[in-house]
Order: sequence, then structure tokens, then C-alpha cells
Amino acid sequence: MNPNSSPYRPIQALPDNLISQIAAGEVVERPSAVVKEVLENALDAGASSITIRLEEGGVKRIAISDNGRGIPQEQLPLAVARHATSKIASLTELENVATLGFRGEALASIASVSLLTLTTRTADAPHAWQIENGKVSPASGAPGTTVDVQDLYYNTPARRKFLKSEQTEFGHCAEVVRRIALARPDVSFSLTHNGKAVDHWNVSAIDKRSAQILGEAFSSARLPLDESAGPLRLHGFVGLPTASKARADAQFFYVNGRFVRDKLLTHAVRAAYQDVLHGDRYPSYVLALDLDPALVDVNVHPSKIEVRFRDSRAVHQFVFHAVSRALAQTSATAFGTVPAPATAASASSVLAGKAIPWIAGEQTTFAAQFATPSPYANAGSSTPNAYDQWGRNQSGSGNGVAQNLQSYGAMFSDSTRAENAAPTQALPEDEHPLGFALAQLHGVYVLAQNSKGLVLVDMHAAHERILYEQLKNALDENAMPVQPMLIPVTFYADAIEVGTVEEHQDTLKALGFDMAAISPTTLAVRAVPALLKNADAQSLARDVLREVREFGGSRVLIDRRNELLGTLACHTAVRANRSLTVPEMNALLRQMEQTERADQCNHGRPTWVQLGLNDLDKMFLRGQ
Repeated sequence: MNPNSSPYRPIQALPDNLISQIAAGEVVERPSAVVKEVLENALDAGASSITIRLEEGGVKRIAISDNGRGIPQEQLPLAVARHATSKIASLTELENVATLGFRGEALASIASVSLLTLTTRTADAPHAWQIENGKVSPASGAPGTTVDVQDLYYNTPARRKFLKSEQTEFGHCAEVVRRIALARPDVSFSLTHNGKAVDHWNVSAIDKRSAQILGEAFSSARLPLDESAGPLRLHGFVGLPTASKARADAQFFYVNGRFVRDKLLTHAVRAAYQDVLHGDRYPSYVLALDLDPALVDVNVHPSKIEVRFRDSRAVHQFVFHAVSRALAQTSATAFGTVPAPATAASASSVLAGKAIPWIAGEQTTFAAQFATPSPYANAGSSTPNAYDQWGRNQSGSGNGVAQNLQSYGAMFSDSTRAENAAPTQALPEDEHPLGFALAQLHGVYVLAQNSKGLVLVDMHAAHERILYEQLKNALDENAMPVQPMLIPVTFYADAIEVGTVEEHQDTLKALGFDMAAISPTTLAVRAVPALLKNADAQSLARDVLREVREFGGSRVLIDRRNELLGTLACHTAVRANRSLTVPEMNALLRQMEQTERADQCNHGRPTWVQLGLNDLDKMFLRGQ
């Protein structure tokens, strides 16, 4: 039927019940929306204990009871009327909303598509009152409010057909309860479905509540965050990159206590994880942003799940930098005391020539710098212990391993670890959380021992992160050290590459490259960043030119900077089958402890793992 052929109708006012049902279509999308609206009202009423009872996924029944301040008898008819609220009374108050609810639509919308019974009692009332079908009558009940919603969409059967299965609808309701419970650890919540207890959370601190809801996997791999700047405060927990997930189902962001899905905030957090997270993985976090209500508009969407900030750029930058700083502390974080990140001065000293020896070519100097005495050295004894002997054998003759086995065989002749004289002393974990190197495995992994047990390090991934952070620091300080080439490296280039070199000299110099065209088809690399001097100059040059020609000089230095530096670091990092001495391995461990984000490489892979003594004992069935 052609809609243009429909008969003409005069403009007329819609009946109130139809208006309410239209509004309900926006507010009450499914049972979980009812749960959300009623829970928010309970929290606004000052409840400290809330019970949620669901039947058939919330379609048959949703009953939510709280111990809040209740509603006076004379105000009950207004409580279920459209656009009646106690939370705002003027435009000024609407622009400074400090409560979760404020529109005065929820209960009226719910009542229009269900059988609603509201029972409430104030602290000074002798008994409770209830309203059902517009009639107020005495009732029994404790102080607080119970909202009982039955047969949702009974009078709009077409709408009911769009609901999913009982389990799916219950899952959405349970998710809403989890979100709100995470935001309010000072309130206890109980959830039952079809008479069976599902969840119960007592009043607790946010660290315990988040562990209960998100699981032990999150609680054991998270970083606390609490930063303020002017009217903004961001606090909560961000998950370690190594604990990322395949789905974005553990991301909770709150603005003034309200759960939101905001593209600006999501982008800010995602950008902070960019350096340490693989592209198809999602971080876990529970973050709360507190700010002056006047600086955020919550009246954007009927579900109130979207917000708009007065100064979105400032909020984005604040969140991005706060999360970035938290993630920057991931250097040996599993051991509690973390060495302070390198300052600008210490970063400069590293760049001045104290880099890892296979880059700077200063093995003797660098090894001496990190020649830490053995943690097992016996005070006052001139006899070298097994640890010292192992280090000398590994860096000495090829028979070191055989000699070592002999010394270790004698050392472990006793039956228990406690009887071994050397290992009884604790490692100084506050100084060296990653411990001290023992050996290299297949030219790929560094094996180290710390006070917790055994540490395994992926030397390429770790070195890649160290180089990457050093490159970023140098570029930020506009102090990229340059290594002139004794003999310039020349290679064939097409006309576009030659043009790129001529057009973007400033960008190339900022990155530490000196390139010039010596013919219409030949480019010469005359200098490279000192941190990358042992890498293939031609490959580095082509990578840089590819980025510059595709994105332009300004974007490479701003938007694409990290991607480019990550590529350069990956090219230069020590490769597999590169044999390292014990001093070199220890130097790598010390650099890792002083490098921000050292727990992950630039692609989000872990750089090291810890095997505790208990883990090792279980492997060998010790004590069983």
C-alpha cells in the first residue's frame, strides 16, 4: 500500500496512555532497562541494601526492594505520574544533575506496559503504603521501597515478541546489576532468579568488589589509578596488558557514578593501551571519572548511557595521560616495589652511551656498571659460592656448563632446600625484582633467579621495548642522538622516494636520519639514530620513507610516531640465536627494571614470566 494514498487525518492530541506507551518504547527497551531505572531510583533514595528478584528473565516479574528513605503517602500518585520528579525543578538544576535519575519518566513508563505495584514506607510513618492501578492503600512493609513489576508488555504483545529467550533476558538484567554494583561498593546487592540465589555482594571496598565481580584473574593483574587535575579526578583499576581479553566485556567506565558507553572515553583508554596491546585484544578496566556536574551533559540519550562533555578535548587528554602513566609503571610490577621510571636526566645518560652493549658497543664498561655482587655471597667469606662460579663459567670457557654441573652437584647433595647454605639469603627484590641471570636458553630466552623463583625473559621482546621507550624519550626531548656513517650507505630509490627525502628533510632530521639524493635514482644514508646504529641502514631508511610518503611529515611525527618507532625498534632489537654473556643478560634485566611498560613488547606480547617456587614444586610433585 502506498503510504501517500492513506486518508487525510487532522492533527490531534494523543491520549495519555498512548503517550506513555510511546515513551516506554524509549525507556523500557527490555526487562534490564526496568532493573536499571529502579536500581538508580533506589540509590538516589540513599539505599544501603538492595534485593533484586527476577522471574522468567524479568518478563514475568521484577521485584526490587531497598532500605532507602521511602516516599510519603501523599506523593505516591505523583511518583508514578509522567514528568514528576523530586530531583530537578529548573533548567539550572538540569544542567547540574548530581543524581542518577532526573526525568521523572521511568515509573510512569514502566506502569504503562506492566502491572506495577509500588509499596513504600518512610522512617517516620507508622506503616507502609502502596499504590496499584492509581489507588493508594495501607500496606505492610519495612522502611524503604519495593517496586513490583509483573507481566511486562502484557498490553503490548507485539513488543513482547521482540524479546529474546529467558536466559538471554536474564543475562542482560544480571549485567545491569553488575555494572551498578561495581559503581557502589558501599551498597549491598542480592540477586535471585526463579527463586534461586545468583549473586550477593556485601558492603566492601572497590578493590574487593571488583575482584568479586570481575574475578580473580582481574584482581591479580590490575594496576590502581587515582589522578586529579583541576575539576577532574580519575580513579579505579586498569588491567595489565597481558591480561587482555578477546572481547570488550570487562570494560566499565563511570562518570559521576553513572555507567556510560562514551566513544571519547573509550578512545582515550584504547589510545593509552596502544603501545602495549595487540590490535585484536581488549583491555579490562574499572574506571570512575568524577567532575563538576556542570561540565557534563547527561541529558543526551533516553537510556542516559551517553554523555557529552563541555571540554571534550581536555577530558580526553586527561584520561589518556592518566591511564598511560599507570601503564608506564609496568616494570617488574608483580613484585610490589617498582623502581622509579627513568627521569629525563637518567634517560639522557642512557642515550649518551650507556645503552645495552650490543647496541652501543661498550660491553666492558656496561658490564662493569652492572657488576652487582652476588646475592648469595657469604659475608666475610673469601670462598666463591656456586652462584659466582656459575657466572664465571658461563662467560668463560666452553666447559663452563660441565664445570657448573659438578659444583651444583655438590651443592645439592643435601636433601632439602633449607639445608643449602648459599640460597638461604634473600635476593634484594626491592632493588632487582627480576633477579640475576643464570643462563640463556636456545639463544631466545634469558633464565634468571629472583626471590620468588625463576624468571624467563624473551630477550628480543624485552630489548624491543627498551629501544622503543628510549627512542620515544629522545624524540620527546628533541635530542635524538645521531651516529654518522663512516661510509654512507647507498641504495636504489625511485623518484617518489627521492622526492620524499628532498621534501621532508626536517622530519628526517628530527628522527635522527641524514639522507640525501646523490643521483636521480640513488639515495645515501649518511647518519642514523645512535640507538639503531647496528641495524641495517637501508631497511631503516626504507621504513621511514614509506611512512613519510604515505602519511606526510607532520603525521609521522605526531599521529604515526609510535608505529614508526616501534617498527624501527623491532628491526634493531637483538635477534634469536644471539649469544649473550651473563653480564649482558644482567644488563638487560636492569634496563627492563628501569624502563616504562617493560612488561610487554610493542605488539602486546609479554616480555617475561615468573615461575614461583610453589609452581616448580608442583611440577616435580615436591611435598606431595
